[in-house]
Amino acid sequence: MNRRKLLRTAAVVGAGGAAVATAGIATAAGREGAPTYVFVNGANGTGMGFNALGLRGHRSVAVELPGHTEGHFPIEYQAPQDLITWANMESPMRNVGLDDYVQATIDVVKTVAEYGPVILVGQSMGGATITKVGNAIPEYIDHMVYDTAYCCVELETMYEYTQTDENEGSLGDSLAPWIVGDPQKIGAIRMNWRSADPEFVAAAKAAYLADGTDEAILSLLAALQPDESIAAITENAQVEKDTWGTIPRTYIRHTRDKMLPIALQNRMIDEADALTPDNPFNVHSVKASHVGTAKAHKKILEILVDLA
Repeated sequence: MNRRKLLRTAAVVGAGGAAVATAGIATAAGREGAPTYVFVNGANGTGMGFNALGLRGHRSVAVELPGHTEGHFPIEYQAPQDLITWANMESPMRNVGLDDYVQATIDVVKTVAEYGPVILVGQSMGGATITKVGNAIPEYIDHMVYDTAYCCVELETMYEYTQTDENEGSLGDSLAPWIVGDPQKIGAIRMNWRSADPEFVAAAKAAYLADGTDEAILSLLAALQPDESIAAITENAQVEKDTWGTIPRTYIRHTRDKMLPIALQNRMIDEADALTPDNPFNVHSVKASHVGTAKAHKKILEILVDLA
């Protein structure tokens, strides 16, 4: 992977652990009963933070993505940090790619489908995963939700979309100086989210949570895991009209997103709607950064509650 591609990889595999709360959506696959919401987090994220659904009386589960289940939190990543040693440690993410994420998600979806309708939600990089799940098992999914997420339609990979004019202005590249180690050697994109460098904290806040407080960005960074797949961004995640294209879907635009710019979100929505004009995205917008504040999350919750 050349240097430019590495920078674009860092732009995609940013903080993607923001929780999106959802509520009942009309189903299409014929299952009856209360739905279960299956969440696929973005890059470096975890399954934490999906409690809002439970407060509304709904079932939800976050997929434990391969390499993310236990994470990579060696003693060298703690405080005080041993960055020299850590920079040379092989990642558990080596050889983990998009298909591994897809299979983990399929396993969860098939399990919860026994209990009723399934609402599959992907955030950021998680959009590529839910797309491929939709390609593979559309009969198990009643609705798909993309929360400022990648949806590859005319182009095959997330990386290709980062090369488009619509991605101009993305701040993902601004975090490249804080990549730890050689990704090819350790087998992952490794970010030192626990860095106390004020320039790093400012860059992360601008990219992910410019509308939040300084305290909020520190809380977010503390929750992220450092390693993310180096392969997933360049692997095929293109939608298939005859499978994915049959599933009802919603797109939640984040209009202040500096990681996945609104112009790129719009491009992917337009491409998808042109591919399946009889099944377009149900589009909603929130004034939110890539991760979004607690206020934005409440707005997202209300938008999706209204879809019931």
